Amino acid sequence: MEVVTRNHCPPFTTEDGSEIRELLAHRNSSIRNQSLAEATLRVGQSTRTHYHPKAEEIYFILCGEGWMKIGVEERPVGPGDAIAIPAGIPHQICHQGREELVFLCCCAPGYEPDDVVFTE
Repeated sequence: MEVVTRNHCPPFTTEDGSEIRELLAHRNSSIRNQSLAEATLRVGQSTRTHYHPKAEEIYFILCGEGWMKIGVEERPVGPGDAIAIPAGIPHQICHQGREELVFLCCCAPGYEPDDVVFTE
């Protein structure tokens, strides 16, 4: 049985300033076809608009308030929201609120840095 403890996963900062902890992926477990990470946006931060040519993605909001844009659609998101992001569709999440925006990111196939295309 593999159990990875969040606090044992070192955070890193992406190009747009969000903090990522890779929880499960081929780099740290036996998982091969998907990945799970925790992302944190500080007050006022947003991700850069981007898409993944290969991976579809799910965001699950744990805490905080945000604004999600996928393609031309936009809407507010908050705790308990699960967001489907198809492969190849530009998307961006923006923090709105007073507390950090923390969400889980699940990618299938698993996240790879070379599967990110910035559009801005």
